[in-house]
Amino acid sequence: MAIPALSSKGTGIPDPDLPANPKKMSKNLKLFDVYAVATGAMFSSGLFLLPGIAAAQTGNSVYLAYLVAGLMILPAMFCMAELSTAMPRAGGAYFFLDRSMGPLMGTVGGVGSWVATVFKSAFALVGMGAYLAIYIDLPITVTAIVLTVAFGLLNVFGAKETTLLQRILVGTLVVILTAFVTIGLARTGIADVLTPEPAYGAFFRDGFGGFFATIGLVFVSYAGLTKVASISEEIENPDRNIPLGMVLSLFTATVIYTLGTLLMVTVLPPQELFESLTPVADAGEVFLGGLPYDLGVTLVVVAAVAAFASTGNAGIMSASRYPFAMAKDKLLPSRLSVLGRSGTPVLAIAVTVVTMIAVLLVFDVESVAKLASAFQLLLFGLVCLAVIVMRESRIDSYRPGFKVPLYPWLPLIGVLLAFWLILEMGAVSILFTALLAVGCGLYYQFYASKRVKRRGAIFHMHRHLGHSTYEGIERELSSIVHEKTQPQNLNYESVVARSVLLDRTEGRFDRKRLVEEMVEVAQQRFGMDESAIRAVFEGERMDVHAIRPNMYLAYKSVPDLEQSQLFIFRFGGGATVDILGSRDVHTLMYLILPQEPAGLDLRIVGHLAEVAQSDKFEERWLDANDEKDLTKVLVRDDHFVRDHVSEIPALSSQLDSDLGEIELPGSCLVVMIERDGKLIIGRSDLRLQERDLISILGEPEDLSLLFDPSYLD
Repeated sequence: MAIPALSSKGTGIPDPDLPANPKKMSKNLKLFDVYAVATGAMFSSGLFLLPGIAAAQTGNSVYLAYLVAGLMILPAMFCMAELSTAMPRAGGAYFFLDRSMGPLMGTVGGVGSWVATVFKSAFALVGMGAYLAIYIDLPITVTAIVLTVAFGLLNVFGAKETTLLQRILVGTLVVILTAFVTIGLARTGIADVLTPEPAYGAFFRDGFGGFFATIGLVFVSYAGLTKVASISEEIENPDRNIPLGMVLSLFTATVIYTLGTLLMVTVLPPQELFESLTPVADAGEVFLGGLPYDLGVTLVVVAAVAAFASTGNAGIMSASRYPFAMAKDKLLPSRLSVLGRSGTPVLAIAVTVVTMIAVLLVFDVESVAKLASAFQLLLFGLVCLAVIVMRESRIDSYRPGFKVPLYPWLPLIGVLLAFWLILEMGAVSILFTALLAVGCGLYYQFYASKRVKRRGAIFHMHRHLGHSTYEGIERELSSIVHEKTQPQNLNYESVVARSVLLDRTEGRFDRKRLVEEMVEVAQQRFGMDESAIRAVFEGERMDVHAIRPNMYLAYKSVPDLEQSQLFIFRFGGGATVDILGSRDVHTLMYLILPQEPAGLDLRIVGHLAEVAQSDKFEERWLDANDEKDLTKVLVRDDHFVRDHVSEIPALSSQLDSDLGEIELPGSCLVVMIERDGKLIIGRSDLRLQERDLISILGEPEDLSLLFDPSYLD
């Protein structure tokens, strides 16, 4: 067995260079919220303004350019999904680049992402004002400013309220655009749509060069897809909801972009499409014009307004998380990391809104937004590179809930695609990107570098060269894994409460004898199959940690295992342990765990290590007489109750029901029952008896309700 020395990761030792803000953002965003934010951030200028400009470059192959661009975003999307499930933290690209390649690169990513998102969001609200001006005579810039303030206030009230509006906007948008495409294909005819219009000239109007340039132009239409990463800290069950929400959103956008532009080049004359700033409305007028009261075009305008509004709203929401996250990490003034009463970064939102208003008043928003697109492409390339760095760092606590397929080829393709597309955007965009990156670097050098000593996971790639590593990233990733697995119903305490303590004071114990004893106990206590348990302990070697001198923990994740199980051997007196060479051993722990959820092994091992480091632990441990005393040593007192059923009001009044039917407060879980000197694992079909000695786990506030006589009233 390989026995690595126990490091400080997972032991609860604080790191002064890592954020210590006890107030965290609420995790109340679900799958549809992820879908709504990602989809809403994509549909705006990409469909409602850009198709005419794109068609002027490549002719009626423009729909193919949108399709290829949708496929080319896949590497960046998969990489962003992996990093978001491994490190679901506010700040998205900033946090990923900081923790993978260090705070200098994090500063470039954070400030650059914030600037790019602010410009894009301001441009979207200008577009919304332009579409509203079709029916309402309002100054476009003033309208955009009012909308910016309104969306900013909504963001202050809370992410849940913000995403409720996002759901409504995106739902309206997707329904109308689906109807637009469906009716258009039906009235135009599939054969006509797929037949090139001669007036456009060659399928690739300016050859393959023009076609590839068009792909670069429309690629940024999908950039909003990855904005989800900046709000990943607020997403419930990120391992499932982030990748699934992204995939559903990309599928929706790719289908509507491709079929929508296909319809436009079919029904609109070339010059009309090339010069149109409202191509969707113009195309809709052709095959929806027969609807009464000009309803077809009106609905298209409603969809456009919803698209621009959703992009602006999602943009403010995601942009504000960059300064919030950077302030938590000491790269910006700490006041930006303060959360308001609604659990939102109020000051970060206010700074974002004020900056957007300044952009609207001072700049030609359309031009600046196009320049920011090149920087967005740079971030895509760096995020793909960050996945490679995190994987190759081989940090044990890097546990993504979703992994990029075809690694390392897909991330490498993502890096190459991003830099190729930047070159296609022209010298001015490249210069803007370079100046913005240099400006961020200078800011870090003269301001932030004096405040942080943090290093990225890239240092761990040099481990084999003998270079030093930065263990702070390991501890932080371990804490993230711990947080991700917290909803798993107090797994650590449950494992300890069910564990088996085997005291051995005489005899010689080698691996074979220990396995035989564990096989017998696993059958009797847990009802496990003999062949299955033998396969676990007699199979491949287990990972081993020294959690204290003379105290070792071996653990392994096992497929198809339903519950974690812990076997503990204590040796004393005349017992001889022949398993770890010449090392003195008084305790061996064998822990087997299910493979899901990802990171559960780190959480439980970390907990055991943390408890083992506490004051007077060894003295209390060696003095424990039985499993009851063992439980008291290993489980936090405020999370554990052990008493007779007759003394617990919430249970004594429900004795006529099976355990599975008994109403327990919140997180409470019955894990063990002692009856007539025998220990029984809590089962749903077990009926409690008044004299039972019962062990219950739960959060402190829930356990207190067990003794409240009015709980069941």
